[in-house]
Amino acid sequence: MDFLEPAFMQRALLAAVLVGITAPAVGIYLVQRRQALMGDGIGHVAMTGVGLGFLLNSSPVWMATAVAVAGSVAMELIRAYGKTRGDLALALLFYGGMAGGVLLINLAPTGSNANLSSYLFGSLSTVSTEDVTAISVLAAFVVLVTVGLRRQLFAVSQDEEFARVTGLPVRALNLLIAVTAAVTVTVAMRVVGLLLVSALMVVPVAAAQQLSKSFRATFVLAVATGITVTLAGTVTSYYQDVPPGATIVLYAIGVFVVLTLLATPLAKRRAKAAAQANEDCDARCVPGSRRTTDDVKV
Repeated sequence: MDFLEPAFMQRALLAAVLVGITAPAVGIYLVQRRQALMGDGIGHVAMTGVGLGFLLNSSPVWMATAVAVAGSVAMELIRAYGKTRGDLALALLFYGGMAGGVLLINLAPTGSNANLSSYLFGSLSTVSTEDVTAISVLAAFVVLVTVGLRRQLFAVSQDEEFARVTGLPVRALNLLIAVTAAVTVTVAMRVVGLLLVSALMVVPVAAAQQLSKSFRATFVLAVATGITVTLAGTVTSYYQDVPPGATIVLYAIGVFVVLTLLATPLAKRRAKAAAQANEDCDARCVPGSRRTTDDVKV
């Protein structure tokens, strides 16, 4: 347990736990909405915020949060109102965000280029006390939204038309999901990195879906998977001196593969049991009902 002794590892592990909770908590709604790559797009936009933070000598985390939130709102508005050129507008936003970040980094004081790598791919030693404070505040917001409004967010993610008929503020909830995803990207960038954060938002959810069918079970299992892989990746990065972001994502993919292999025979067994139950019912059920002949009084 010597990895707990360095102060930077204590900060990194705390940040990893918060990332492991928040990324899948938001990702489950993005997967449900078929927007699995939205986190990747927000990560590109957040690069401009990081570069702006370096240029203005302010906190890159808070600056990236502001820019990512603005970008996510623009993405959602384009998705909602964009017609044939909606995809083109999103592509311009994504690539413009990355290009803006690279340009601002190069205009910033000397040494910023070296720091950029830690934001792109994650870094353990560069997680400061200020970063942990910012991550904690942002993570609290994400958890409050994703858990406190889970019923409303699930309804909007599942079927917007039905949610609108029931009286839910669909447009506001869609924007809230986009903003929460943006905040999650900035929470995770110090540990996983902007270029890999989308994987942590999606892969644990996909892994959980292999074993669970209900939303609640998927949510819990995805968060548990997220916490496990972020902690495992952080510790491995400490001992093996490898990038934490890449290590965490590879662990998440490994969990997905293992759960998929476990789920395949279970699914076949359930399908076989269901088929057998149908055959038994066909032989014993009264025509036009699901009652068996044993239930019918003669």
